[in-house]
Amino acid sequence: MQDQSMREQLSMDRDSLYQEETFTDHRVGTIQRLTPVTPDGEFDAGRKVRFFGQTQVMSPAGALPINFELEVDSLAAAVDGFAEAAESAVEETIEKIKRLQREAQSSIMVPGQEGGGFGGMGGGPGGMGPGGGIKL
Repeated sequence: MQDQSMREQLSMDRDSLYQEETFTDHRVGTIQRLTPVTPDGEFDAGRKVRFFGQTQVMSPAGALPINFELEVDSLAAAVDGFAEAAESAVEETIEKIKRLQREAQSSIMVPGQEGGGFGGMGGGPGGMGPGGGIKL
């Protein structure tokens, strides 16, 4: 039973096949063209060709890969729109990173917080307010 479930999860969707082609300038990034095909490998006119861009930016932690879809109808349009789409994807990635950093900072446990198990100064005169602890 377990083997059948895994096999079902790993089965490819015959109706969602694409042929991949990659184009690059060996400088800024790559464009991937996904052409829909039938299970026989013939062009599937019922679905549209999709384009994806890939580039990377340097961060303090090293190279950060940036992937994004290009909402265009041709390779020429993908090349022309690459810079704008890449810039937008970089900005979106930076915002996501900032949000994750804020979430990580707000989840840091400090002495005296409820459930922290560190004890701490109680409320009242000389204390730090109800529950004690440092407020971020």
